Amino acid sequence: MHRRWLLSTFAILLSIVLVACTTATTQQPQTKVENTTEAANTNSQQLPKGSAKRVVALSSLAADIISQLDQTKIVGITGSKLFQNEPRFKDLPRVSEGQNPPNLEKIVALKPDLVIGAEGFSTVPIQKLKQLGILTLLTKVNNWESLEELTKTLAQSIDADPQPLLNRYKTFLPDKQTQNLSALVLVSRQPILAPNKNSWAGDLLAKFQAKNIAADLQGKSPIGGYVTLSAEKVLEANPEVIILVNSPQGNSEAALLDSLKKEGFWQQLQATKNNRVYVFDYYGLVNPGSIDAIEKACQELKKSLLASQST
Repeated sequence: MHRRWLLSTFAILLSIVLVACTTATTQQPQTKVENTTEAANTNSQQLPKGSAKRVVALSSLAADIISQLDQTKIVGITGSKLFQNEPRFKDLPRVSEGQNPPNLEKIVALKPDLVIGAEGFSTVPIQKLKQLGILTLLTKVNNWESLEELTKTLAQSIDADPQPLLNRYKTFLPDKQTQNLSALVLVSRQPILAPNKNSWAGDLLAKFQAKNIAADLQGKSPIGGYVTLSAEKVLEANPEVIILVNSPQGNSEAALLDSLKKEGFWQQLQATKNNRVYVFDYYGLVNPGSIDAIEKACQELKKSLLASQST
């Protein structure tokens, strides 16, 4: 079980590094944490309004947004487990699978007039496609405002109306102020890794008025928007709510909780004592993934935070 946890932790860390973020940005990959909360909107290439008729999306979130805006404009997508049972994507060609780099020959064969990728994971292939004269866009979503800006940018590129999606996004968020509960999101146990305010998860907690105990912390973590915590720091903060993130590989909730129960500090936390520990899926909370994944994460945040208020 310990080995399984280590493998899951490695998978989560790798996933965060590669695809944890999807606002439109420049082609240079960012390696610094500073200013990552800014909702910048600088395109890889200037996108003429309504110019894109054939779009290939190397990001699951971008694929979902384009499809929701205008299903006829998407001609190729990245392989993602989020779309395995989604009828909209059933017959669309997959230009990549898992963490493998996209197949450039497949992309070119689809004759796209726009290819959208996620910063970091897609930077190299996007640069190569740009050299071939294909219009490209690199994206990064690490806060709510950047999700809205990306939706507007993509809608403009295919001459679609973004307002229905923007209106839908608003329904995901709480319609009333909640108590300012202290909360901690744990994406791995060894090391104890938590999102600060410069991450999608951290910004989402702020939207639900939760007091993220790692929000203002900075550290030496190589992953922008995340910090490593000591057991002593967690005990000192003693959060009222703890959210555990299940790995993208979908290991059981029981195994995840069992591994943490072996930690000496775990039973001393008020969240543990008061049964305020919740397990969330990686997609939606750490990696936005898709619109449905975001909606599900928001629904679970509403339930867990409201449940915490009533105890």
